[in-house]
Amino acid sequence: MSQLGLRVGELVEVRSEAEILATLDGKGELDSLPFMPEMVRFCGQRLTVHKVAYKLCDTISGTGMRRMERAVHLTGARCDGSAHGGCQTACSMYWKESWLKRVEAGPRLVPVPGPASDDRLLKLVEVNTRKEPAPDGEELFSCQATELLRAAPTCLPFRSLGQYAVDVRTGNAGVLATLYTIFVGLFNRYQKLSRRILPGRLWIKSGMEWGFVPGGPHTKTPTGAIGLQPGELVRIKSKEEIVATLNADRLNRGMGFEEEMARHCGKVARVQARVERALDEKTGRLLTMKSPCITLEGVFCDGAHKQNCPREFVPFWREIWLERVEEPR
Repeated sequence: MSQLGLRVGELVEVRSEAEILATLDGKGELDSLPFMPEMVRFCGQRLTVHKVAYKLCDTISGTGMRRMERAVHLTGARCDGSAHGGCQTACSMYWKESWLKRVEAGPRLVPVPGPASDDRLLKLVEVNTRKEPAPDGEELFSCQATELLRAAPTCLPFRSLGQYAVDVRTGNAGVLATLYTIFVGLFNRYQKLSRRILPGRLWIKSGMEWGFVPGGPHTKTPTGAIGLQPGELVRIKSKEEIVATLNADRLNRGMGFEEEMARHCGKVARVQARVERALDEKTGRLLTMKSPCITLEGVFCDGAHKQNCPREFVPFWREIWLERVEEPR
C-alpha cells in the first residue's frame, strides 16, 4: 500500500496498465474503489495533484462526511462517462496513491520501448461497469460515485478538528477558507438546535442555514429554455430571481438550488455543456432529463458549506437561472 503523503500541486505520474492491474482485485477495485475504464487513457501521463481526497461528502445516504484512505484528485482528470452510458456528471475521479508515483518537475526522458501493452486492465474494468440488471431488465451501472460508501465506510464528523489541519497542511484549503467552513458548520448547527427548542420569533432568518436560500412560491415551477449552447457567455441570475422560480422544497422541475450554488450568483461564465444524461448514484440507473441542464466552465462546488469537501461537484443549472450576456469586445 502506497503512502506517498501527496500535497496539492505535486507532480505525479499515473502508473502503467500492468502496474495498476497488479493492485486490483477480481472486481477491478482497490480498497473497494473501482478503477474505471475512463481512467485507462491517463496511464503513463504526468498530472498534478488537484486535491487530496482524504474525505468526501455522502450524497447517497446523507450521513455527512466520510473518510477516504490514500487517494487524490488530479488536475484535468474528470470522468467523461464514455463507459457509463454517456453520463455527463463529469465527476472528479479518485486516484489511489498505489496507482501513482511521485516525479520531479523537469523535462521527461524518452521511455525505453518495452513489451507491447495488453488489454487485460481495460477488459477487467469494463466488465465491472455493470451491476445485475434491475427486475424490469433495465441496465444498471457501477462507478466510483455509486460505490463511495464502500470505499469510504467511516464517518468523519464535523467535530473532528484534525481534518481542518489536514485541509491546510495538504493545500486543499487556505486558513481563511477553513475558518469560514468551520463558522458555517457551527452556525448551521445552532440554527438546527434553535428550530428544535426555540419559539419561531427567536429564530435567525427563519432558522435557515447560512447562505439563506428559502423555498420558492410555486407549486408548479416555470420553465425558461433559451437554447444555450457550449461556448456561449452567460450570467447566473441573482439569488432572489432564482428563488422566484422554485417551489417550497427549493426545486425547479426536480432540480435543486442550494447555498453552495447561491455563492456563484452574479458570476459570468461560459457554457460548458448541455447535460441530458446523469447516473443516479443511489441506484446506478442512467437518468435521461426531460429538459437539458447546463454546466458552466470553472463553476463547481468548493465545499465551503460542506467541511471543505474536495469532490468539487459540477452544479447543474436550469436555463431559467441564466441569462445571455454580450461578448466583450
